[in-house]
Amino acid sequence: MCFVIFENMKKVILGFLIVASSLVLNAQNFGLGASAMYNFQTESFGFGARANFFPNRTISFVPQFTYYPGFGKITEYTIGMGLEYKIRRGNKLTYYLLGHAGYNRWSNFDESSMKGAEPTNWNAEAGIGVTTNKCLRPFLEYRYNVKFMETHLRLGLLYIFGCSGGPQTGGRRGGGKVCPAYN
Repeated sequence: MCFVIFENMKKVILGFLIVASSLVLNAQNFGLGASAMYNFQTESFGFGARANFFPNRTISFVPQFTYYPGFGKITEYTIGMGLEYKIRRGNKLTYYLLGHAGYNRWSNFDESSMKGAEPTNWNAEAGIGVTTNKCLRPFLEYRYNVKFMETHLRLGLLYIFGCSGGPQTGGRRGGGKVCPAYN
């Protein structure tokens, strides 16, 4: 069974990378990132990958892949699309609202006491996040899953490609540069 799950996961990841790559070729404002996650209800740790496309200063489209490998009560992956809406831009930090919808594959659903647990699910989340205005952007997000009524935190790092302008504001190796093209 693990082999089948692994093969299906490889196909999903490959499809995600192909879609993200095609978006990269057409994007002028683009970032890639990774995150670590903790789900409070299931007491599970996971990790994620994302791309970030900035069509303007207010909205970002964020295709994402997350995986909880079983360091806790769940083993699952989700692939989906997020939307970020910047609500406050400061000199150093930007705050945003987010929404996310995706496909979820829950590998150990049969171990759950939850009524109606299924191996494949839709996923819808809402939340809030904060990030810096640098080329190398740490971010923190708090999310609520409306279907499963659970919350999780994401802590990650996003790198903005083509971000080389602006005055130095501290930091090392380009991470401290303000990115005026995207802020």
